[in-house]
Amino acid sequence: MRTEQLNPAATGPSPRGELRLDEPLARHTTWRVGGPAARLYRPADRDDLIAFLCGLDEDEPLLWIGLGSNLLIDDSGWPGTVIETQGCLTGMELLAPGRLRLEAGVSCAKAARFAARQGLIGIEFLAGIPGTVGGALAMNAGAWGGETWPHVALVRTGDRQGVVRERPPADFEVAYRHVVIPDGEWFLEAELTLERGDTEATQARIKALLERRAATQPTGLPSCGSVFRNPPGDHAARLIEACGLKGLRFGGAEVSPKHANFIINTGDATARDIARLIDHVRAEVERCHGIRLIPEVRRVGDFR
Repeated sequence: MRTEQLNPAATGPSPRGELRLDEPLARHTTWRVGGPAARLYRPADRDDLIAFLCGLDEDEPLLWIGLGSNLLIDDSGWPGTVIETQGCLTGMELLAPGRLRLEAGVSCAKAARFAARQGLIGIEFLAGIPGTVGGALAMNAGAWGGETWPHVALVRTGDRQGVVRERPPADFEVAYRHVVIPDGEWFLEAELTLERGDTEATQARIKALLERRAATQPTGLPSCGSVFRNPPGDHAARLIEACGLKGLRFGGAEVSPKHANFIINTGDATARDIARLIDHVRAEVERCHGIRLIPEVRRVGDFR
């Protein structure tokens, strides 16, 4: 592990990014639910982010979001500061043949297309994931047989003291849709190692994957992506559908009639509608099949 102490004073006036007060988080999540954040900050760049973090009180609650997918924020909101990396930490760079640098705020879809343009293969699956590189690192995102961390050569993390650490994959405990991150650190960027391939063929594969996603998933409707992890040797969607739960509604939340492992906001759902429906689906699958599904979704807030 290599560390670097950035000097916030050297980054110029801060904050240079955008600070919003009492910002409704429903505007920043793919489910379109969530109460207000006391503060939401969108940094101008990495140095500005470090300077902003260094200026926060030690006990300030922090929540990091990218595209706001895979995240269910309570209707009561967030009492501290939200850091939004989407549209901010968006650097992408070919460092060497087969080696990419991607900042945490780069959308997964853009990362997949950038790699394809460089003639690199291996992360086409990211094109169908509604999140950012930071989120993909945090949960070992995957689809269609591919996962994020097998391609990671190193990552850089930051903390609120302004320390940037360069860490190898061995510093992390990585499993299926689960990554243990050192306490108090957040992903800033990653370097990926990929194999050479044919650009045209890779772009065609991305197109085919997106067409398959559109045909089988409720794209275009407010959701978080897949709600539950697939249990070993089976699919959460099959288990849910076998319980007769497709189309079930709690308030404005509905189990998608198109794909049972998606819960959609039909227009007026609250976060608690969605939480209640998740809990009900989980209980019914356990009652019907004896399998306790594990949510991929991270809940933030009290949900009382």
